[in-house]
Amino acid sequence: MHRRAFTLTAASALAAPTLSLPVFAQGVQPKEGKDYVKLGKPVSSDAPAGKVEVIEFFWYNCGHCNSFEPTFDAWAKTAETRNILVRRVPVAFNASFAAQQKLYYALEGMGKLGEIHARVFRAIHVEKQNLSKEDAIHAWIAKQPGIDMAKFKEMYSSFNVASQVRRAAQLQESYGVEGVPSLGVAGRFYTDGTMAGSLSAVLQVVDHLVGVARKG
Repeated sequence: MHRRAFTLTAASALAAPTLSLPVFAQGVQPKEGKDYVKLGKPVSSDAPAGKVEVIEFFWYNCGHCNSFEPTFDAWAKTAETRNILVRRVPVAFNASFAAQQKLYYALEGMGKLGEIHARVFRAIHVEKQNLSKEDAIHAWIAKQPGIDMAKFKEMYSSFNVASQVRRAAQLQESYGVEGVPSLGVAGRFYTDGTMAGSLSAVLQVVDHLVGVARKG
């Protein structure tokens, strides 16, 4: 299966965090079938009543995900004020991705994701560390301040993390994820940078789809 991904220039990566340049002209709305797709079968959402769920599908080894992370993180921090429930879902296009999925969910289970998530991207893409395998992940985590290594290993191998990895696979399949980073909205819509046209545009599409979801 073809795996789509964002194509970023250095200029767009620098400009993207501010999202200052409008991509869609005033009054022009994203188009179904071009800028996003509507799922044929809705996906069950975990969002409580009154909130719209937005899922970012990502992979730690993906350079485009690394470039997108600061922008998406800044957008996500505004989501709570807009009654948007943001979730990140680590994907697996083959079995070798599983170790990093478990890393993500172990950190989440320990309440350490907020402080370590960006460090994982930095370790891989700036420090050029190979964190694709379990042994390497454990060795790297052992060097991170504030991490109880025994608890991390227990969480990493836990039934709860294994269940979350299975749920991630279900969501990836249900949304028809073809590449990363990509986004699912309200269990009904899917978009990515290739469809939307750019890093800035994809979040404009998401904002539009959140509005559509609110209208039912």
